[in-house]
Amino acid sequence: MAARSLSKRRQEGGDETVLRERILDAAFAAFMKRGYAAASMLEIATRARVSKRELYTLVGNKQEMLIACISERAKRFDVPGDLPTLNGRETLEQVLTSFGTKLVREVSDPAVIAVFRLAIAEVVQAPEVARALDSIGRETSRAALRKIMAQAQASGLLIGRPAELAQQFAGLLWRDLQVSLLLGVAERPSPREIARRARDAAAAFLQLHPLPNDAPAA
Repeated sequence: MAARSLSKRRQEGGDETVLRERILDAAFAAFMKRGYAAASMLEIATRARVSKRELYTLVGNKQEMLIACISERAKRFDVPGDLPTLNGRETLEQVLTSFGTKLVREVSDPAVIAVFRLAIAEVVQAPEVARALDSIGRETSRAALRKIMAQAQASGLLIGRPAELAQQFAGLLWRDLQVSLLLGVAERPSPREIARRARDAAAAFLQLHPLPNDAPAA
C-alpha cells in the first residue's frame, strides 16, 4: 500500500528531483521559522505535502536535510572550470574582482544570511548546524579562493601561501559588512555597490602584494 502510494505521488507530483527540491524548500522554511532543533519531520512533511516515508527515502533525516540545504547553496561558490589563464596581474585583478562580486552577491542574499543566523542561534542546542555551515558552505568559498591564489602563485604573480593570501583578500572584501548584515544594521548592498567593493578589494590586495621587481626602492 505504502509503495503504491509513493509511486502514485511521484507520478502526480513529478519526478524525484522535483519532490526533493520541494522537500528541501520546506525543510529550509521550517528551519527558519522554528529553528533547527524545534522543527519536526512531521512539519516538514506537511509543508512539502509528502509523507514522512518520502522524506527519509528522498533526502534522509533532519541533519541530512540541513546538509543538503547548505550544500545546494554552496554550489554557487564553485570556481568555474574555464577560469582564464592568469598570465598577468591585470587578468588576476579581473578574476579577483569577478569572484569577489559573486561571493558578496551570494553571501549577502537574505536566505544565506538567515542560515548564518540560524547557525548562531542553534550553536548550543544544535552545534551540527554551525559545523555543517562551516565545513560545507564557508569552506567551498575558501577553497575556491585558495585555488585562484594557488594558480596566481604558480604563474609567478603572487608570493605567499595561498590560504593566507585568500584570507587576506576576503578580509579586504568584506571588512565589517557581513557582521553588519547578520546584526541587521546594514542593508544588502546594490549590485553596483557590490561590484565597486570587489574592485576596491582586488586593487588594494594587489597593492599589498607587488611583484618583487615592482616593489618601491628603500
